[in-house]
Amino acid sequence: MLRVIQIGLGPLGRKTVQFAAERPALRVVAAVDPSPDIAGRQLSDLCGAGGAIAVASSLPAALSAAAEPPQVAILTTYSDLDRVEAQLCELADAGLPVVSTCEELSYPWITHPDHAARIDARFRERGLACLGTGVNPGFLMDYLPAVLTGLCRSVRHVTVRRVQDASTRRVPFQVKIGACLSIEEFAARVAEGTLRHVGLPESTHFLAAALGLRLERVEEELRPVLADLPVTTGFRPIDPGTACGVEQIARGYAEGREVVRLEFRATVGEAESFDQVEIDGEPPLLSTIAGGVNGDIATCAVVLNALAVVATAPPGLHTMLDLPIPTAGRTV
Repeated sequence: MLRVIQIGLGPLGRKTVQFAAERPALRVVAAVDPSPDIAGRQLSDLCGAGGAIAVASSLPAALSAAAEPPQVAILTTYSDLDRVEAQLCELADAGLPVVSTCEELSYPWITHPDHAARIDARFRERGLACLGTGVNPGFLMDYLPAVLTGLCRSVRHVTVRRVQDASTRRVPFQVKIGACLSIEEFAARVAEGTLRHVGLPESTHFLAAALGLRLERVEEELRPVLADLPVTTGFRPIDPGTACGVEQIARGYAEGREVVRLEFRATVGEAESFDQVEIDGEPPLLSTIAGGVNGDIATCAVVLNALAVVATAPPGLHTMLDLPIPTAGRTV
């Protein structure tokens, strides 16, 4: 049985604890969240699972109180490496390999090379592994299309489309895509850098690297999707003319041409959800997941499936392509 410490108990962290409790091969033995309304509470009260474990406000307090020492950590806190790097290093210094949902950690070697080098060095020094993963980035728009190119003799271009109805996603995700904002509010949030799907450039570089390419540049386009009719399926009603979500496109260029195109669209009330990979190659491939993949469920599943892999992986900062496939139910 693998003993786990959960760092971060927002909606995603709580769901991860719930899913972990369903698995005989995993046991959550400690948890950390410094939020005043969370620290000190029992996991069972917060998550409906996890037992009588009090959430600690810091990692040292959690490790001191744990009845058994954890063997691996799950980190579900922030999307950006500026805030996550110190947390990762603290976990490494505590002797814990880590699986993190930090989007910028999924493939930081090009977009955040200094962060990546420091994190990699710290985990190598401690003889531990670290992995950034999730559903997107980490799987649907980078790892999955990379694996599908393994069927091809040659590849000229890859297009990945993820279109989803955000009504079924957690409230922080709906907020992150700009649901309920006016056009002016949406533009202001974009300008200050607080409204975007984090991780699209990382996925673009990840996929290009899997094709053996180093991109010359990545271009991003981001715009609001405006509601035509009233929308009532989200966390708040959305009036016509206000944003119900976001459409974001990343284009990666190598050898003077576009080689990777990622199209992400998430809106509250989206008519049709799907995930699609289109490969212009020999042979050409078109793979579609009708109905799309529920991001919250899949992110928790990917993280839990990766724990056993990361617990025994070589030291350093890894991507999904570096490690054995984290299949469902994998325990070794």
